[in-house]
Amino acid sequence: MASEELARKLQSRLVATWEDEPRPEPEQSLARPNPQEAEAACGESSSELSAKLIRRQDINEGNAAPRLTRIFNPYTEFKEFSRKQIKDMEMMFKRYDTGKDGFIDLMELKLMMEKLGAPQTHLGLKNMIKEVDEDFDGKLSFREFLLIFRRAAAGELHEESGLMALARLSEINVSTEGVMGAKDFFEAKMQALSLGSKFEAEIREEKEERKRQEVEKKQRQAAFKQLQSTFCS
Repeated sequence: MASEELARKLQSRLVATWEDEPRPEPEQSLARPNPQEAEAACGESSSELSAKLIRRQDINEGNAAPRLTRIFNPYTEFKEFSRKQIKDMEMMFKRYDTGKDGFIDLMELKLMMEKLGAPQTHLGLKNMIKEVDEDFDGKLSFREFLLIFRRAAAGELHEESGLMALARLSEINVSTEGVMGAKDFFEAKMQALSLGSKFEAEIREEKEERKRQEVEKKQRQAAFKQLQSTFCS
């Protein structure tokens, strides 16, 4: 009896030990999660996911252009304009970019045209943006803003269009220093290749102007200190 009881205890001890040991996890499935699981994992709302899918479909069908990630340099891409002209355009762009997001949207363009004295209808404003909106986002980037002046200088805008009114009323002269009034943009681009030395000269002039201003500032400070010492003595 004692041996049978001892055997039962040993058997129960082995069963308890086996139950306590960790068991291997079943092999995980390599199948891709369904869209609902992916959406939950990423934490995106259905509206955001739908917008991304719609934009991807538009890009695939050629109805929208993918957003460019390259660095935009207006001085190298728009060589037909002088540095001063580009800076004037940049100042104008920033003045009407009231949202400070790097874009001019429909309402900001509406305000711009009203300030320039050429108010446009809602449809007219949308058509203005559409004419240079390369990425189909419904607003103007600085590069697209420069395209307005490029096309105006190249004679590619209708005289009665809102963009032509914008270029004409902006007080930025692009007809004499820009593309020399050329009608064909590609011809104008060839002419612009010879303007490299002009940009270098403008850069040197800007540096000389900054040096001159620094010298004048130091002279004013020295004169002020001399005047101050005269009164204090």
